[in-house]
Amino acid sequence: MKKNVLITCPLVLLFITFCQDIIAQSRATWIWYPGDFEIWLSNNMQNRRTDRGTFFPVFWKFDSHYPLIDFHKDFTLSAPEEVKIYAEGIYNVKLDGQPLEGAPQQITVPAGKHRINVKVFNQAAVPAIYISGRTIASDASWLVTFEDKEWIDETGKTSDISATTWLNAGSWNFNSPAALPSACKLPVMPQSAVNVQKNNNASLIDFGKETFGFIKLHGVKGTGDVTLYYGESREEALNAKEAITLDRLSFQQQQAKDSVMPLSKAFRYVNMVTTGSVQVDSISMLYEHAAMKERGSFRCSDEEINNIYDVAKYTFHLNTREFFIDGIKRDRWIWSGDAYQSYLMNYYLFFDSATVSRTMLALRGKDPVTSHTNTIMDYTFYWFLGIYDYYLYTGDASFIRQFYPRMQTLMEYCLGRRNKDGLMEGMPGDWIFIDWADGLSKKGEVSFEQLLLCRSLETMKLCADIAGHQTDAARYNQYAAALKRQLFDLYWNEQKQALVHSRVDGKQTANVTRYANMFAIFYDYFNPQQKVAVKKSVLMNDSVQQITTPYMRFYELEALCALGEQDYVLKEMKDYWGGMLKLGATSFWEEYNPAKKGAEHYAMYGRAFGKSLCHAWGASPLYLLGKYYLGVRPTSPAYATYTVEPVLGSLQWMEGKVPTPQGDISIYCSTKEMKITTVEGKGLLRFRSKTKPVCKTATVISKGGDLYELTMGAAATYVVNYQSVKPEQHAKKK
Repeated sequence: MKKNVLITCPLVLLFITFCQDIIAQSRATWIWYPGDFEIWLSNNMQNRRTDRGTFFPVFWKFDSHYPLIDFHKDFTLSAPEEVKIYAEGIYNVKLDGQPLEGAPQQITVPAGKHRINVKVFNQAAVPAIYISGRTIASDASWLVTFEDKEWIDETGKTSDISATTWLNAGSWNFNSPAALPSACKLPVMPQSAVNVQKNNNASLIDFGKETFGFIKLHGVKGTGDVTLYYGESREEALNAKEAITLDRLSFQQQQAKDSVMPLSKAFRYVNMVTTGSVQVDSISMLYEHAAMKERGSFRCSDEEINNIYDVAKYTFHLNTREFFIDGIKRDRWIWSGDAYQSYLMNYYLFFDSATVSRTMLALRGKDPVTSHTNTIMDYTFYWFLGIYDYYLYTGDASFIRQFYPRMQTLMEYCLGRRNKDGLMEGMPGDWIFIDWADGLSKKGEVSFEQLLLCRSLETMKLCADIAGHQTDAARYNQYAAALKRQLFDLYWNEQKQALVHSRVDGKQTANVTRYANMFAIFYDYFNPQQKVAVKKSVLMNDSVQQITTPYMRFYELEALCALGEQDYVLKEMKDYWGGMLKLGATSFWEEYNPAKKGAEHYAMYGRAFGKSLCHAWGASPLYLLGKYYLGVRPTSPAYATYTVEPVLGSLQWMEGKVPTPQGDISIYCSTKEMKITTVEGKGLLRFRSKTKPVCKTATVISKGGDLYELTMGAAATYVVNYQSVKPEQHAKKK
């Protein structure tokens, strides 16, 4: 009885109602047609690029958002409810199919079962709504369409709209009525220069490291011009003719005022040159960033590796913006090949799935498909591979079900461009990129492109199954199996013990490159004997053309790690990424060739300072150290099952965290002890030991030789005492 009295107490009822209102309001968010905000935002972001002060647009087709969207949801209410309505655009509201007068900002929904429809038009920005009531709230469960297929006959009766395609609404983090999606901006924070050198009418301002943001001039007065030359290097900032980015301003003011530049730029140095009587008291910057939270971490016994990890982290922070971009100075665009690597790094540092899905949607755009992604054949395939990994790491099947039609139309575009032998070959308008490498042939049927298509078809088989399209799944599976057979029938060369680079006029070329061979290793396309052969004939063979970009070093070192060569890869990291640090790099570059000297390192694309000194693909140690040294990787979607396979290489100890959807897996590993703290899901610890390992809380199983396994439960800590196998001992066993 006391319980009933409490429930019917007016004060308690008032408190419960208040709490329900707060809960409904807190879960309400701005919603839109899925993918439209991502396209609109990416259009705005990518069109901020300038070159010597000139607008520099992308090379590919831009899509746009749908300007008219219908939103609806059905509700069953136990009591009448006041609902507030906010919209970006002009709108009307229907309750149970009946239009309400004007554009109401608040409506009363009676008790019972009802449907709310809101139709919004906005040509300039994405049509979006924010609905908030006691229990009614706009969220991803609302359904949306860009064409409702409704019509009204001569009697006033509305048509059947069962042919309308409804999707779940898109959303992000705009969780209050005032947080308008159209006003989306990254946060900024003030930062000061570390050094200023003045010389007559010029000042060279050094911010100490590579950075990104808006230059702010303090106390500007007088009449004259101010020109700002930005430089990732001192040499670039001081070269007025060759600096890639600049700002030119004119002033005529008696009172000292502050001035903030209209566009954010990448720089370490800024060379300010003034004319006339204009004076500037000082210069600072507003650092623009994505405010990402780091969840992954890595520390080890080698301080140089720790430094490489820290600079890789900073490089990745700078290139993580509204989307994952390629580099912060020159392009500032979303390139699919660059973004694919960023997804993988993200899973081991931020685990921010929203930025991954947002970037994939921006890259895909809309139908019809008129060219490859970014016009690059391999970049189209990377888009599919990104979805494969996205599902493996996050388990987000709803994304695949929602966007399967866009996956399918893009894949059908690719399949429609195969030649008579069922192989991909460059057609007019296709850019076959692969890598920046001198003299790399793109003629004929390149093995690398066939391999990427094969993996993309395997992705489509997976996605078709999830989306419930079994006929499609069977067809894509058949295509993938046939192409894999062709890959080995047409490109494997027994004498060279490798996949050759290409076929021209139906015949193998003599050239062997690293690309298809190293991908086939970590995709597990080779049998064990072929892996050993390719390791010797290609990966460890200096006569095969060397790779000089971090972009492809990423995959080369991944292949070597997959073959157990962590000790060798550690030395390569110290040589390659450490080489950049020895030259004073504060972020990692687009390309690094140790044979170059001085300012030669800054040149690319025929320009003295064309190279990006802060490029996303330079941050790959984040991924390599997380996946192949700490050794954590999912083996089923969302880490329902996963392996932890720590490999020290030549390190004495290492420790770190790897983020998952359920929390962070913690690892400590020395030559004598391992300590693993797990999350939800079933883990498998796999390791090598010279002696029989001991774990007091679990059973260690011998798998033969020096290999052992231990099954780990959820949310537990396991301590294993063992004796690590030295790299050279392991190498001999192979």
